[in-house]
Amino acid sequence: MLINILILASEHQNENLGMDQTFLIDHYGIGWVVTSYSIHITELPQKDSVVKMTTRGTSYNRYFAFREFWLHDQDDNELVKVESIWVLMNEETRKITPINKDVIAPYQSENVRRIPRLPRPERIEPHDDVTSKEYQVRWSDIDFNGHVNNSRYPEWMLDSLPMEFLNNHEPANIDIRFENEVKYGNRVTSSVVVDSSDNAKIKTVHEIKSNDVLSASATIVWKEIQVKGND
Repeated sequence: MLINILILASEHQNENLGMDQTFLIDHYGIGWVVTSYSIHITELPQKDSVVKMTTRGTSYNRYFAFREFWLHDQDDNELVKVESIWVLMNEETRKITPINKDVIAPYQSENVRRIPRLPRPERIEPHDDVTSKEYQVRWSDIDFNGHVNNSRYPEWMLDSLPMEFLNNHEPANIDIRFENEVKYGNRVTSSVVVDSSDNAKIKTVHEIKSNDVLSASATIVWKEIQVKGND
């Protein structure tokens, strides 16, 4: 899944700069948490293709950091562009803490008054035609903090769609926002509304809730998979 690659890329840079998660917890009692992604997909990489992922911490203000990602193919064509917002969270209180200047300094990010605002996902309305599935949070779903890994939310969202739809469509744009953490043993409900009023660009609206509390939401714009002919 693409989000797994994004997380690995950011962790790899953190490690190279000496600011990995273990160091931050041991020395500052904090850790990076992503709050939202805006993913623009020109073309998904093909199976067994070689790609290059690039990332940078672009800017930050008192509480939020703006990070960008790029995915290129072997010919340096841009396949995917991702914008994201991150915060530093206190590991004990699970509350957002101001960005520590010593922590952000190695990234050479620009200190700005306002960082770019990412699109907020649409919400499901009471009158919408909703499809839902329930899940029990398993041990394999959680990270070292005991909370659901952010890569699990998109998986639950996609799993609520029919296999036939997924076999014939691919995402062109994904706006996803993480709201409240979910812990081991909780039950979650993945709900989706499919808007097919525009056949060229079908849109799905997703929500993940636990005990009726919103955990994550997303809006995904889809396009039909085009079968490439042989030359």
